[in-house]
Order: sequence, then structure tokens, then C-alpha cells
Amino acid sequence: MTRRLLTVTPEDSLVAVADLMTRHRIRRIPVVKESPSGARLEGIISYSDVLHAYPKEANPFSPVSRETLMAEFPLESNLKVRDLMRANPLTTTPEEPIERAAQLMRDKKIGALPVVQGRNLVGLITESDLFRAFASIFETDAKGIRVTFDISAGEDVFPKLSEIVLKHKLRLITFVTLQKHERPLCVVQVSGAQVENMIEDLWAFKHPVVSVIHLPWS
Repeated sequence: MTRRLLTVTPEDSLVAVADLMTRHRIRRIPVVKESPSGARLEGIISYSDVLHAYPKEANPFSPVSRETLMAEFPLESNLKVRDLMRANPLTTTPEEPIERAAQLMRDKKIGALPVVQGRNLVGLITESDLFRAFASIFETDAKGIRVTFDISAGEDVFPKLSEIVLKHKLRLITFVTLQKHERPLCVVQVSGAQVENMIEDLWAFKHPVVSVIHLPWS
């Protein structure tokens, strides 16, 4: 999660929020109220919330001055964050497994989740954060191969895979099964001098090999 956050309060103006989003190139800002225990989460406001508050001919994110925007669209510009923010947004906690946060964002079609302890905001996790986290699973500098093979038969492949890895004195870097894929697959990354021999053994165990990629590819 991102810990160092820009925030706004319910009393901030839409013009100020648009300016903040433009200057820092962000699309969502948590709304907080300071309390004795910390920054209490009140809601979240997004780029689209601000944009849709103005008429179609207005672009609050264009490089114009606040004074010009407020003069041309006084009713919209006088709106406050509290008028448009999404109160009581879905949240997660620092201890929540990352895959559960990703599933919630996917199912609810939202681009970010405030991270709270109690009611206090401690961070924000976004689609970009999740992308970096899941990409790092397959990131490696080790020389070897990434093998994707079919596991449609449904058995537990880990014991057989461990047997192959030990037999050829390989090092298992990652092991991921994609059970909900339209074709159940297993993706493994291994390194060692005899990585090519592993492929023959997988076929011998009746697991069709879908792809083999040599690592690192960069």
C-alpha cells in the first residue's frame, strides 16, 4: 500500500481538489477529518466525481486558473468535497491478504481501497500497487526456464514436481496453479544445469507442456 498520501477534508472545494489532482497526477483522494486518534476516514473522491460535477463544456482539469474556473462556473465551483464524495467507502486493513483486496476490487469494479486501522486512514492500495505486487511474483534474475503445463487431470502435481526438481538437481523459484483458468494450468520457474530434462519428465507424467520461456527474458 501507499502510506504517504495526499488527502482532503469534506470542506475543501472542488476547484482545490481538481488542482491537487492535476498537479500530482492522481485520480483518487481520500477524504479525512482529523481526530485525537488520527486522520479519520470520511470518504473518497475521484477524478470522475469532479469531472462529472461540471457541465460538458467545462474541464476542471484544464490548465486554467482557479479564478477563471470559479468565475465561469460559480455554482459548480462552490461545491464542497462533502457534496460529491463517496461516504463510507469499501476499505481493507494492513493485515488483509493482498489477493483478497484484489478480489474485492475486481468484484466491486473499484480502482482503489483505503487501508484503515479502526476508522483511521493508514494507506491506500490501488490497481497499480496490485499490478506491481503480482508482477514481482514472476520477476527473477535467475537463469532458467518458466514452464507452463496442463493440470486438467486434477491431481496434486506438487509431489511429482518436487520429485523432478530433486532428480535433476534444480532450484524451484516459483510455483503457481491457475485452477480457475478455462484450462487448469501450473506455472513454474526453475533454474539449474538440467532444466531442459524437466520438460521430458513432465510429458512422461502426462502433463502436456503449453509453453517454455527462457529466463531472464530482459
